[in-house]
Amino acid sequence: MRNFKCVNTKIFNKYMPKQVIVLFGQPGAGKGTQAELLAERTKYSHIESSKLLEDSFNNVDPEKSFEIEGKVYKMGDEKNLWQSGALCSYPFITYLINERVKDIASQGKGIIFSGSPRSVYEAEHEVPPLIELYGVENIKFFLLNISAETTIFRNSHRKICELMRHSILFNKETENLTNCPLDGSTLVKRKNLDDVETIKKRLEVFKENTFPVVEVVKKQGVKVIEINAEQTVSQVFNDIVSHL
Repeated sequence: MRNFKCVNTKIFNKYMPKQVIVLFGQPGAGKGTQAELLAERTKYSHIESSKLLEDSFNNVDPEKSFEIEGKVYKMGDEKNLWQSGALCSYPFITYLINERVKDIASQGKGIIFSGSPRSVYEAEHEVPPLIELYGVENIKFFLLNISAETTIFRNSHRKICELMRHSILFNKETENLTNCPLDGSTLVKRKNLDDVETIKKRLEVFKENTFPVVEVVKKQGVKVIEINAEQTVSQVFNDIVSHL
């Protein structure tokens, strides 16, 4: 299975049990990039927390609200948290994700997560349903390790395309690109989300609120697989695939 580039996707999907692949790591670890590559090969459904939130906030009345566990959460308040670099309310995020998970599982598909769970609360409320639906042995939790310096550099230089929201890797070849090579749409920076000060805040939030997820997941019986995400995209991809 290490020679994944040569694996026929139809054969892979026929014999591989439906799995949940969780890509976990601080901002800029490459979760979204690896998720896109894995989704293309496996045909699993990709749940990207930031994309799920962004889609939820687009063209929605800020006064719209949800009642979750007896408490009301307003869309406008959650959007303000998200844009500031802070985490949205845990029950709000978990509600959106679990609804999506139930829909995907009902279709008999595998799932790829990038950016979730982001908190102990989410891990405690998202992982048990995944274990029930897919089996603990079919949950692959990958911890993508990078330094804080790499996080700041990657995020502050990152661009995404307007149409499909592809992340474009920053290097000499892509530095002056203005259009996405995949769909042709304009490349943009995420306003308020990828400036240096916001990134530093997100790193602090990750250390305090998100990294403890690793221990919670372990206690629930899920094996955590560490990957060196400072490598090239292809090297990280091959390391991940070797465990599937």
